[in-house]
Amino acid sequence: MATYKDIVGTAVRNNAGNIPTAETGQVFFDSTNLDFKYQFPNTLSSWRTSVDVNQARRDGAGSGGGTPTATIIFAGYTNTYVATNESFNGSAWTELADVNAARGETTGSGTSTAALMFGGTPPVTGATESWNGSAWTEVADLNDSRNGLGGSGAAPYTATLGFGGAPGAKTVTETWNGSSWTEVADLNDGRRYISGIGATNTAAIAFGGYDGSNYIDSCELWNGSAWTEVNDMSRSTGLGFHGCSGSSTAGLASGGYPPSGIALTEDWNGTSWTEVNDLNTGRGYHVGNGTSIAALAVVGTNDGSNNIANTEEWTANAPVGAWATTSSINRGPSQSLGSAGINNSAMIFGGQSPGTNYRTLTETWDGSSWTEVADLNTARDLMGGAGASSTACLAWGGRESNPTASAKTESWNGSAWTEVNDLNAVKEAMASSTGSPYTAALNFGGAAIPLPQTAKAETESWNGTSWTEVADLNTARSYIMGFGTQTSALGFGGYGPPSYRQLTESWNGSSWTEVADFNTPATGGGGSAGVDNTSGLKYGGSPPEQATTEDWNGASWQETSDLPVTFSYGGSFGNATNAIAAAGYQGPPAALTDAVYEFTSPSSTIKVLTD
Repeated sequence: MATYKDIVGTAVRNNAGNIPTAETGQVFFDSTNLDFKYQFPNTLSSWRTSVDVNQARRDGAGSGGGTPTATIIFAGYTNTYVATNESFNGSAWTELADVNAARGETTGSGTSTAALMFGGTPPVTGATESWNGSAWTEVADLNDSRNGLGGSGAAPYTATLGFGGAPGAKTVTETWNGSSWTEVADLNDGRRYISGIGATNTAAIAFGGYDGSNYIDSCELWNGSAWTEVNDMSRSTGLGFHGCSGSSTAGLASGGYPPSGIALTEDWNGTSWTEVNDLNTGRGYHVGNGTSIAALAVVGTNDGSNNIANTEEWTANAPVGAWATTSSINRGPSQSLGSAGINNSAMIFGGQSPGTNYRTLTETWDGSSWTEVADLNTARDLMGGAGASSTACLAWGGRESNPTASAKTESWNGSAWTEVNDLNAVKEAMASSTGSPYTAALNFGGAAIPLPQTAKAETESWNGTSWTEVADLNTARSYIMGFGTQTSALGFGGYGPPSYRQLTESWNGSSWTEVADFNTPATGGGGSAGVDNTSGLKYGGSPPEQATTEDWNGASWQETSDLPVTFSYGGSFGNATNAIAAAGYQGPPAALTDAVYEFTSPSSTIKVLTD
């Protein structure tokens, strides 16, 4: 295949403006602005909330190796020491055969089908157990009984290293050959509650821990015969009880303790540590499994007493989207808008503007500009809306005046609004299946007024003619956010007295199920975009006003690129890769705005080459 150089005689592409598609490190000449430029994809390394384990605990261990979709965790402490063993397949935790001896402060190595557990308490023990994928078998003990030791040997478990530990602050190192332990060269610094990373018993790194007087951040590298001190961790204070994954040349350390559970995450490149994105839930005494690219942080404690069931998944250098300014709406600064449609064919309607009451104004979006069209019949804000395009949508509910809510429903045919059958329940500030056909819509949550406002759990389904009450949300909420279809939707956040929530519920066409919470502080009134309950975006929200954006993958939420401004109570529509945030409230001092922002994924950054 001919290259660009073969075709035009030069290796540098000439383009009038920016190149619309990104190629990593590609240099080109912008003939419009007379600049040499290069562009590269935007990526993000971060933690995503995942599925809870069946038994919350701390002080357990894991197989260390394998992948985040094939791993086990075992033993630990609840209000007593436990023998529980659980397997994760990427979507659910399953209880398997227990270890033979319940214990905590133990260490593990191996994979989900071939693992080793050694050491622990109580009492302090050198007991070692081997896992073959279906059962645990007691094998040869450590030579030096201890708990709180570090280990390596992600794969295979027949080549494992155990080092440090308690009682005291030990320097002892032992290597496992598949049948017995042998003492080898000691650590330079004795410590307990030490952390370790390594793929085998010939290459490992030991870090953190308690030396009997202080928690320390020093690190030592094992080459198969001796320990050498290398660069300390980047955090300013030493910790123990990290979650660890990876190898001696590419590793990840998450969380730690004390004081309260730490959220810091650090990446090891074989030479030095670098702080990267934090855990969503700070923790120590937890289990880390996987690699430096794809890892898990499981269970633990965030305060030394309460146990965590939460799981988080780490993904490094994943392509992400970005927000950019696009055409402003025509009506001027506005908030509490109704909206419906897809990223290049949509509508906003109703709402409020400064110095005015409730509005009837309607505007359509064609992917690049806004056009004013026929007004709603009834002025109102805080409405629900659904529709597949700017030629066919539905608007319902909302607030006609303060404190009067509405049950009115209006249908848009591409040129005019027509009143159709009312909702069964009068309410405002509800969520809706924003991207579904307007003949098959879903309305859920909201608030009943007059004051005092009462959060609602009712769900209503529209069949093209009338609304029918179906199964309620599990938690009543107003200012709830949502997206999806009549048979596959997601509802999240909102105000469920006495507070805002991080709760997420998934709709399967007949009932709601609670799923993973979002990561950012509890909010309502933010933007949402998605086609069904398997993918979508949450962005902005209040109080206070936020700019954060989170991506939903069908099982959990992960933070991605922030909006350039805070955003709440604006129009929102689109999907997980292309979404709109229109107008709304930005919070003081900016207040209301007419600005519109567009999210595109994947995205790229363009840099100008300078002298």
